[in-house]
Amino acid sequence: MLEDFLGHGIFNSDGEQWLWQRKAASYEFSKRSQRNFVVDAVRFEIVERLLPLLERAERDGQTVLDVQDVLERFAFDNICRVAFGEDPACLAEDGMAAPESAEFMEALNDAQNAIMARFMSPVKWLWRVKRVIGMEPERRMRSALATIHGYADKTIRERKEGGQPARRDDDFLSRFAAAGEHSDESLRDVVTNFILAGRDTTSSALTWFFWLASTRPDVEAKILREVRAARASSGGEGASATFSFDELREMHYLHAAITESMRLYPPVAGDTHSCKADDFLPDGTFVGKGWLMTYCAYAMARLESIWGEDCEEFRPERWLDEEGAFRLENPFKYPVFHAGPRMCLGKEMAYIQMKSIVACVLERFSFRYVGGEGHPKLIMSLTLRMGGGLPMEVKKRSG
Repeated sequence: MLEDFLGHGIFNSDGEQWLWQRKAASYEFSKRSQRNFVVDAVRFEIVERLLPLLERAERDGQTVLDVQDVLERFAFDNICRVAFGEDPACLAEDGMAAPESAEFMEALNDAQNAIMARFMSPVKWLWRVKRVIGMEPERRMRSALATIHGYADKTIRERKEGGQPARRDDDFLSRFAAAGEHSDESLRDVVTNFILAGRDTTSSALTWFFWLASTRPDVEAKILREVRAARASSGGEGASATFSFDELREMHYLHAAITESMRLYPPVAGDTHSCKADDFLPDGTFVGKGWLMTYCAYAMARLESIWGEDCEEFRPERWLDEEGAFRLENPFKYPVFHAGPRMCLGKEMAYIQMKSIVACVLERFSFRYVGGEGHPKLIMSLTLRMGGGLPMEVKKRSG
C-alpha cells in the first residue's frame, strides 16, 4: 500500500526524484533481510505492545476499546521502526511516548487533512492563495511540514553523527544512507513518504476487517481454526509468540478474508492519475494530455458486471480454489494495490503486518461491535476511515 501516496508530490514534486525513490525502494524491498526485519518489527509491536494493551484493558475492566485508534497507533509505531529505526512508543503504556513523537503524529494528520482539502476544493489554485496569505488549512500545513521535516532532519543528523545507540542497519533510512549518494533532503523525503503511506493504509484495512469479521461469526470461526491448526503444526510451543513468515504464508483463508475485506473497503477508495500524452482507453474513449482521471475502487467492488450478483457480500471463499488455496485475481480488476508499473512495492509487507495482527489477536481475544445498529459512518479522506472510531468489546478467549 505504500505506493498509494509515494511520489504523488506531497513532500517532493520532482518526478525524477520519485523515480529514484521507487527504483531504490524496489531494490530494498526485494531483499530477504528487509523482509525479515519487517517481520521482526511487527513481532515486537504485537508481543510487547498490542497484546499487553488488550490484556490490561480486560484486567482493568476497560473492555470497550476504540480499535481504530489502537490500530492507527500500532501502524505508526511500526512504520517508524521500519523507515527510521525509531520507536515512537505511541502504543506503549501512558507516559512512555516522547512528546516529539506525538507532535510528529499530529503533524502528519494535519498535513493529510490539508492535502485532502486541496483535492476537494472546486478551485484548484485556491490553496496557493491561502498559503501566501496564511489562511487555514494552509497555515496549519506550513506548521505541520516544519514539524515533520524537523523530526526527520533530527533523526538523519543524529544517525550520521553517531549520536544514537548502536542499532541494526535494516531500516530504510540506514539502507538509503549507506549508499552515500543521497542528500539529507532526499533521505528526509523518502522516509517521510514511507511513513505517510504506510501508517494509515494498513490501519484502515484492519479497522474495516475487524468490523466485518464481528458481523460474521462463521468467518471468524474459520480463521480461528486455521490459526489453531498452524499453532498445532508447530507443536503448540510459544503460546505468547507470533507466527513465522512460513506459517503466515500457509494461512490461505485468513489471506482471503483480508483480501475480501479490502475489496469492499479499500484503504484508498479512489485514486487519480494524470495523462502524460494524448491516448485512448481500451473502449476507445479519448483522453487528452494533462487530463486527470479518477477511478473509485470502492464503487468498482459493488458492480455486478465486475464481481457478480454477490458483489456486495463479504465472501472470502471467492478468493479460494477448489482445494482451499488462495487464488490471485487480475490486479486491474482488484486495484487495491494498483497494477502495472505502479504496483505497490509494500504489498507483501502489508500482508505480513495484517495477517500477523489478526492471527495473534483473534487467537487470544474475541471482539463484539458496540457502535449501535446500522453501518458505521464512512469518512473519505486520503484513506477510508471509520467515523466515530470502532468501539469493540474485547474479551479474552477461554482456554
